Amino acid sequence: MQRIPATTLDAAPDASQDTLRDIARRTGGLINIHATMASSPAVLAAYAGISAAIAEHGSLSGRVREAVALAVAATNRFDYCQAAHTRSGAAAGQSAEEMVQIRAGKDLPDQKVSAAVQVARDAAAHDGYVESTTWAAVADAGWSEEELAEMFLPIIANVLTNYFNHYARTDLDLPPAPAPAPSI
Repeated sequence: MQRIPATTLDAAPDASQDTLRDIARRTGGLINIHATMASSPAVLAAYAGISAAIAEHGSLSGRVREAVALAVAATNRFDYCQAAHTRSGAAAGQSAEEMVQIRAGKDLPDQKVSAAVQVARDAAAHDGYVESTTWAAVADAGWSEEELAEMFLPIIANVLTNYFNHYARTDLDLPPAPAPAPSI
């Protein structure tokens, strides 16, 4: 099977190097997802642009963004992004138990975060469509129209990374996410 290899900072195309260095600085090092995207300056720039818009203009908390990201990664059955967002979810204040619940498709004790996670699951599983019952639940949980519109950015950023990594067959260079306990 063909694979797009990860690159290094120095071996990346010239047009990717500054962006890749910035991402590595912000994330605490270079990981394979970014090193593989750097093979194409256009792919890396698209990812960096969405990430910058979220960081500069977003109002959703890191905890919510990471819960959404983990829900999308679990829905898309992508181990790399589940591992990455388990690491960043912990840094954003999610407990290990919450992250396993998100990945297993279970509701969370925090109704507002749980509703956001369900929006992400629906959108990821149904080509962006969200069930009307999910929209009703998220409205009942107190999410504003502005927040719901913004929630699309972490959803699409993670669909982009999930699909790119499926496509590129990115090697996992992070500890794998813990497996959810089997349902009884």
